[in-house]
Amino acid sequence: MGGLVLKLAPKERVLINGVVVENGDRRSRFSIMTPQANVLRLRDAIHPDEVNTPVRRVCYAVQLVLSGDMEPDQARQQLLRRVEELSQVFTDADSRKVLAEATEALLAEQFYKCLKSLRTLLPREERLMAYQQ
Repeated sequence: MGGLVLKLAPKERVLINGVVVENGDRRSRFSIMTPQANVLRLRDAIHPDEVNTPVRRVCYAVQLVLSGDMEPDQARQQLLRRVEELSQVFTDADSRKVLAEATEALLAEQFYKCLKSLRTLLPREERLMAYQQ
């Protein structure tokens, strides 16, 4: 079975190419076969009120592409610049690897993969912010 496999809990919502889809009363699993489909689990989405740190701002901008609220061509340069700015702060090897994966995904217009990579930086950012205080 090819494509992206989504496993949804009962009543879970997902955004696919700008359309909100809600699962029924049972767990389900389905495959998205279109290679460039934009998919975002709404439980993983960052709410606009939560966009208060550098990593969250980049993740939110990627979400805007996935939701269809920003054109990929318009967003790509801005996102690449923001990822580069993050690389000035996250200098450890693991974070550099994550940022390289996010950059590759952006260049390949794989925005979901980019978001997935960037989200792994959120706990690190939280620790850094706590340390600063």
